Parts: sequence; C-alpha cells; structure tokens
Amino acid sequence: MKSKYSFMALVALFLLLLPSTTEAQRRSKSNSATVSYPEELYSSLEYRGIGPYRGGRSAAVTGVPGEPNLYYFGATGGGVWKTLDGGRTWENISDGYFGGSIGAVEVAKSDPNVIYVGGGEKTLRGNVSSGYGIWRTVDGGKTWEKAGLEKSRHVPRIRVHPTDYNTLYAAVLGDIYKPTKERGIYKSTDGGDTWRQVLFVNEQAGAVDLTFDPNNPRILYASTWRAQRTPYSLSSGGEGSALWKSTDSGETWNEISKNEGFPKDTLGIIGVAVSPKNSERVWAIVENKEKGGLYRSEDGGKKWSLVNSDRNLRQRAWYYTRVYADTQDEDVVYVLNVSYHKSMDGGKTFKSFNAPHGDHHDLWISPENDQRMIIGDDGGAQISYDGGETWSTYYNQPTAQYYRVTTDNHFPYRIYVAQQDNSTLRVNHRSDGSAITEDDWEETAGGESAWIAVDPENDDIVYGGSYDGFLTRVNHEKGTVRGINVWPDNPMGAGAEAMKYRFQWNFPILFSRHDPNKLYTFSNHVHMTTNEGQSWEVLSGDLTRNDPTKLGSSGGPITQDNTSVEYYCTIFTANESPLKEGLLWVGSDDGLIHVSKNGGETWENVTPSNMPEWNMINSIEPSAFDEGTCYVAATRYKLGDFQPYLYKTTDYGQTWTKITNGINEEHFTRVVREDPKRKGLLYAGTETGMYISFDDGANWKSFQMNLPIVPITDLTIKDNNLIVATQGRSLWIIDDLTVLHQLDESKKSSEHILYKPKDSYRTKGRATSSPSKTSGQNHPNGVVTHFYLKNLSEKDSVHLTYTSMAGDTLATYNNYTKEKDQKLEVKKGGNTFVWDTRGKGAKLLDGMILWWANLDGPKAVPGNYKVHLNVNGNSSMQEFKIVPDPRAEASVADMQKQYDFITDINTTIDKAHKSIEKIRNVTAQLDAFTKQYADNESTKELIEKAKKMKESLGEVEKALYQTKNRSRQDPLNFPIKLTNKLGHLNSLVAIDDFPPTEQDIAVKNELTAAINKELDKFDAVMSNELKTFNTSFNDLNLNYLFVE
Repeated sequence: MKSKYSFMALVALFLLLLPSTTEAQRRSKSNSATVSYPEELYSSLEYRGIGPYRGGRSAAVTGVPGEPNLYYFGATGGGVWKTLDGGRTWENISDGYFGGSIGAVEVAKSDPNVIYVGGGEKTLRGNVSSGYGIWRTVDGGKTWEKAGLEKSRHVPRIRVHPTDYNTLYAAVLGDIYKPTKERGIYKSTDGGDTWRQVLFVNEQAGAVDLTFDPNNPRILYASTWRAQRTPYSLSSGGEGSALWKSTDSGETWNEISKNEGFPKDTLGIIGVAVSPKNSERVWAIVENKEKGGLYRSEDGGKKWSLVNSDRNLRQRAWYYTRVYADTQDEDVVYVLNVSYHKSMDGGKTFKSFNAPHGDHHDLWISPENDQRMIIGDDGGAQISYDGGETWSTYYNQPTAQYYRVTTDNHFPYRIYVAQQDNSTLRVNHRSDGSAITEDDWEETAGGESAWIAVDPENDDIVYGGSYDGFLTRVNHEKGTVRGINVWPDNPMGAGAEAMKYRFQWNFPILFSRHDPNKLYTFSNHVHMTTNEGQSWEVLSGDLTRNDPTKLGSSGGPITQDNTSVEYYCTIFTANESPLKEGLLWVGSDDGLIHVSKNGGETWENVTPSNMPEWNMINSIEPSAFDEGTCYVAATRYKLGDFQPYLYKTTDYGQTWTKITNGINEEHFTRVVREDPKRKGLLYAGTETGMYISFDDGANWKSFQMNLPIVPITDLTIKDNNLIVATQGRSLWIIDDLTVLHQLDESKKSSEHILYKPKDSYRTKGRATSSPSKTSGQNHPNGVVTHFYLKNLSEKDSVHLTYTSMAGDTLATYNNYTKEKDQKLEVKKGGNTFVWDTRGKGAKLLDGMILWWANLDGPKAVPGNYKVHLNVNGNSSMQEFKIVPDPRAEASVADMQKQYDFITDINTTIDKAHKSIEKIRNVTAQLDAFTKQYADNESTKELIEKAKKMKESLGEVEKALYQTKNRSRQDPLNFPIKLTNKLGHLNSLVAIDDFPPTEQDIAVKNELTAAINKELDKFDAVMSNELKTFNTSFNDLNLNYLFVE
C-alpha cells in the first residue's frame, strides 16, 4: 500500500493553478440555469408510513387527573402523542405544526385542554436532537401555536400553576454544544407570550428538573446541570450543577445543595421530587463521585441525609437520574434508571422492576390513584393501572429512531435498519395483507447502532455492526450467527486511544457494487474481506486527523461513559462508485474526505478547502452518471453550528462546490442521494425534513408534503421508491418517483397531465389500504395512476379508462357517476387512482347474503395495457405494463386460463342477478296492481294471472338465490343456491394465480347449465305470460307493467 501524503507539497502547488472552490461555486451559480417545477405538478406523491410499530425513546410523559384513559407522551424525535383508550392506540397530535425531539409535556390542572410542550430531550445521547422552543394548545392538541423560548434548544421540564394555566415555568437546559445565556428557569404569566429568566447560573449550566410543592405552588424546587457535548466527549457535572428552592413563586432562588448533609464536592445531574402527602419531605437523586445516591430532607431542604447509595439507582447518571414521590404514601418513592426502582420504606431499600422495554426516563403518577401511571423509556410510553405490575404495549408506536437504511433484492424487497435502543430489523416494504404488521418484519444482523450490508447474491446472508467494533454475519435460512469482528478486543469503558482500530458507534459496512465477494468495513482504516470475515485485509493508513487530544475517555468529571458513541477520528461514511470498480470514497467524523481510484492501494485527501474544519462527513454519494462526480453531506451541529453543508465535485474531489441554496439555515444536513434514473435530481435529508433539487443541487426546495417534521437520518432508492429513515418516526416511502422523472418544461403550462404508470405487479392484496393506528400502511396493489388537473369545476367531467392494447375496455371510472365502484374522486392539482387490475365483476343486489362467494372481476393477465385520461373531451393516453409476481408458480398462460374462467363465471352470475333484479321489479308492480284492484270485479282474472306469474318468477329466483337468508350466518340454516355456488368457484380459483382444475371446470359447466335452465324459464315468463298480461292491461285501459 502506497500513500500520497508524501506528495502533498506537489498537490498544494497543483491546486494553486486550479480555480478555487469558492470561485467554482460562484461560477456554478452564475452559469447554471435554475430548474424547478411547481409542487402541484407532483403533489399526487405521498409518503407512506410503514412503521414498524415498535416504539422509540420517550423522555416526557403525563396523564390527566380525573381522566383514566387519557395520556400524552413526547417522543425524542417523533413529536407529541395522545391516547384516549389507555394506551391501546396512540395518535400524533403535533403533525402539521411541529415535531422532532420533545423534552416536556405538561397538562394544566385548571383546564386539561391547555397543554404546553417543550422541545429538546434531556437524555443527551450522541445522536440527540434539539428542539425549537415551546408550543401551546388550548383545545387538547387539535391546534397549536408557538409559545416562545425559540433558542432554548432543550426544555426538560415545564410546570403549570395548578389554578392558573397562564402562569408557567420552564426548565431550560439550553444549547448543549456551546455556552449561551439562554438557559436556566424561565417564568411566564401570560401563557408563554412573554418570558422572564428568573434563575441563571452560568453559560454552561442549565436547568434539568423542576417541581412545585404539590401543596403550595409558591414553593418550587429546581436543579441545574452543567452538561456539554462535543463530537468526541460528554461532560456531566461541574460548576453550576446545584439544587435550588424558591418560596416566592420563582422570583428569587436559594441554593439548597450547600445545606447540611448534601455532598460538598463536584455535583452532576440532580433529580428532585416533593411528597404530596408531606411537603417537608423532599427527595433528591444526586450524581456525585464519592457520595452519590438518593438523598432525603424532612424539613424542606434545610438538612439532607443520604438514604441509599446503591449504584443501580444512579448508574450512567446523565442518561437517567429522576426521582418521583408517590401521591398517596410519603414513604413510597420511585427512582428511574435501567430498571425502575420502588421503595416502600422511605428509600432505605428498593425493589427493582421493568416496564416492557427498559431504560426509564419519566414517570407520571395519578394524584388521585397511585395505581394509575405512565412511564417513558427507551421503548416509548406504557401505561399501568395496577401500580406497575402490568403495562400496556409499546408495539403500537411508530416512533423508532433509525441510523442507516439499505435494501435487498428479494421480492417484495426488504428494508434493513438498526433501531436505537432496540435491535436491527428487516422489513417487507409491502405485504399480501391489508397492512404491514409484526408478521412482516424480523430481527437481523448487528445491534442497535448498526450499519447493515446484505449479500448481493443471497438475501438471507446479512452483515451488521454495533458499538465497539461488534460485527456479525447472520444466515437467515440456516438460522446461524457468527461474530466476525475485525479486531475482537472489546474496548468497553475505555477511551478511543485504547483501540488498535477505532470503530465508531455507527461504523460503515458495505459490499462492493462490482464484486459480490468484497465486503468493506471501516474504522480509522479501511478493511476488506473476501472470505466472509474469516480474515480481514487493511487497505489504508489512518484516514482521519488522528488528534490525540480528542481520543480520551468521555463522561467526566464524575462518571465516565465510553460506549464508542464519542470515539472520534473515525471513518463515518463510505461508498463505492456504481460506475467504476475500486473507486472508493470515505469521509471521517473529524472532517476529512479521501478517494481511492485503485481499490484502496493509494488514497488521496480531497477534503474541500472551503469546508470548515471538523465537519462530520455523514454521507457520500458517488454519481451514477459521471465517474468523477460525488456528493457529500456534512454536519457541525455537535460544534453548535446548525447550518446545512452539502458539497459536489465533478473532478474526483479536486474542486468542490457548496450546494445548499434554498435549504433553511438551521436545517443541518445528514444525507444527500442522487436519483439513479434522472440526472441532476437530488434528495436531501435534514434535521427538520426533506428537500429536493432538480438542477444538481444548485437550488433546493422543500419536499416535505405529508411527511411529519422529523429528523431524517438516511435515504435510499430502490425500484423507483424513495425510502426515508427517520430519527423518531420510523420508516416512510414514496412509492413512485417516475412522476418526477417525467417532469419537463412543457408540463408547467399543461391543463392536465397523465403520467405514465410504472410497472405493476400482479399480486395479492387490496388495491388501497388506509393508515392504521397500530400497523404500517401497505403498498397499493394495482396500477397506480398519477394525473394532474390544473383547474377543476363542478361541471368538468373526468374519465379514466383502462384498455387492452387493442382498445377493449377493461374498466372505466368517472367523477359524476353514482355507482360507488366506478366513482373517480378528483381534485385540483395532483391526483392518484389505483386500478386494482380487475375487469368487470358480477352484479350484487342490495341485501344479498352470499357464503364464501366472490363476484369480483378477474385480475388482468401480465402484459401491455393502456390508460386514457379524458377531461371534458380532451384525451391523453399512456401505456403501462402488468408484470407477474416473481413468486408466482403459475405461467402467464395459466393466468389467462384463470382470467377466462372467472370471466365466464361472472358473465353467468351477472345475467342471473340482473334477472333476479327484474323479477323483483315485476313482482313489486304485480303486488301494487293486486292491492289497488283487489275489489275490482273486472280485474279478477288478471289478479289470478298475476298470482301465477309471481309464483313462476319466484321459483326461478329461489332456484338461483337463497331468498331466506337475511343475516350473515343464515346460510348455515338455509342451503345456498346456484349463483352462490358458482360465485364460490370464483373465490376458489382466485385464491392465487393458478388455472382452474378439471373439477372446477366440470362443476362450473354443471352450475352454468342449471342457471341457464332457470333463466330460460324466466325468459319464457317474460316473453309469454308478461306479454299476455300487458295485452289484457291494454284492453282494460290500464298502464303496462314496465320492465327495464
């Protein structure tokens, strides 16, 4: 292996002869024409939330006094959620207003419709997201408005005065990355319209806990905490960490952590609680090196005693450290940590419990019933009605936090992610059922922080990482797991300087795009295996800054915390060109970009000269169109800089252009992806949502549409689908990017546009599925048709018609029909319609009860088809394909036989049911005639004829359909008849793609003959008896019986 570092002087001289990056950027802006399209042209596109419904972390929960089924929680990335049924289902109530990380949720006791929410969690993980201030609702979450403190960043507690919902206090931890004055305790007396800072300690210590004396709202207790994160460290404790008390409604504060009995040396994070049964009893859980633990005061904080120092109560203090007093018993107290701990003897002893997940962060106990509570943990929120003996599930919350996302080549393709605080998953992107449920996902290789790679030649072999360089190979088919760490020396608890190879918490793993035998992984070096991890080759030197001052132990000054989240000077992202084998790009978390054009033999530092130092290079995207083009997303938020940083090179990194025009200045960027089908079409994921560029990054615009406001961590594109991994709202997909591929200048002036549908699979499942509160939304099953209407009035007629290539109509829909199954719902702008690929089915009459019978039309056979859009007589057409399900055993010829068979069945049933409809129509008229003329001597003969005709028609109907059936299970009592039996054959044959059996054909022929025999009887009555009857009517000068 050679290094190019010895040529740096030559490289520097060469760069002086090139245009500077800044100059290149300036010229790019001035010379490139803006390409943009109105969002209405593609507004038919929507993000589909697929879950999985397995909750992510929550650090803010609350219930409502007197409302035993009403609770709220804030997700650390996923906004605010509400349940009305005790946790059986949850609904997001912040979408459309705000989202992201939630640190506090507080309901006003004086009016439970008033709720305040603070952004930014207290659990300061390495991937923590900040908030954007406080929000208020006065209608239980239906609508929201901003309530100030926009620069607070992290608000771990809000407390509302118990009798005045306009008076409230906020504990503001503040910016955890840099010193600021916006931290401490704030007070508002006008519902958040204005705020006063009533407690400020210093520019690096903010407020982390806050509580009222439950019996006297003039008395408040608060804790302040000196906490800071850098890209390579977490610091918990130091000057400014303290416990405070106010006795004048927060106007002035006294430090009570200097009082007798409290630890005297360096303090860290402190949690505080007051017993509602005894205001003099105050609890404090304290981070302190020598005397940390649970403290109790019996005189309102004047004196303290250490009652329990068990490390189970105070381990990993920065992540936990919360204490809660029981609402009914002053000797009962709860401390939250990995487990939650309950004491019934004033804190002397504790018993440990676990909610369904673990790693607990917040607890609310009902003031009127201490058996009713809600807990927030790394799995979301769970509710208990028996004091914590049992809890509701968290498998109904789509609030997972994911790192990276990839897919395989299976059908349906599966999505691979690692869920923070949980496991890795592979998830079907669509299912054969009505929704995406637990049956559609399973755990896979690696752990919670994994980057995942799937064997390109075997979708069941998966590689996944985790912290400390942990790397596993899973064979799903065989059920085997193998550890293949590059260097299996576990560094847990030590700083990065102790590692032979520095592997970050979320280190990259990827297969070569060109050689399926090459698997790469990355520490501060590049590693490659060609034997599935049996051995590893080192392909590079250290490709980071390797700054020894940033490789030390993290977590001090009190409690060390080394899990590899803070391991620094590591390769954080990597990729290989899809155009050239061995063209490798790597980016480090300390701001370097390297490229190798020869499979790792040599490496060149191509870091942009105009990019700030120490940027975290979060994603690298080599172009699918130009070998020398590559896109980079970088962040500096861990340095207190929330700006977006996107760069593009077209010359292998020799020059770079910054491409962030149009992105909000605080929407820092984690990922940029190139659309592989349309050159210049880019997607960017930011901390606050999605952006799109049609001109290769020169200009960006929001691509949020129906996507919740949520941090975007990664993007990938598969089969013209855009897959979005989020930090707090699980997975989302746009199912059809071909709409964007078809945009051009001519469409901007079009009155209506019919987009060419993408290929559709002939699969099982429903055409459309509505979002569920407990499962992911499924992919539409059928031909997804996008069209655009520039204008629309009530008088406009809009038709969609699907035909064969020869022009035979298979299905047609319009916007004015009263027939539900032919109705086309349209609106101004973008529209989507899903044709289920079925031809015309048989008529089902109102009130009909059929047992296991299908009257749907047959599914179209794979092949080429056309769709026509007609707007007020102006027509356009697009061709599309229906392709076989790759899993299907049946041939296309088999499917054609099934299509013809079901068509024949439906033709017969449809004719029979329309005849029954006529029978019922004639019978009703005969009944009306008989009733009207029952006492008329001249009509006695006709009434007798009417009676006989009714009997004849009635026998036909009873032979065709069981008229005694009135409820769904009546067929168990009254045997089904001919059309039901024939409809059952439709159900039987349509189970899958197979052709009818010989028995199916024989029974169909037999039933068809029997039905036709009855229809012949019907025709005879209609053509003979009814004709004679009407002639007699005419002789008596009466109206004819009318039959449609």
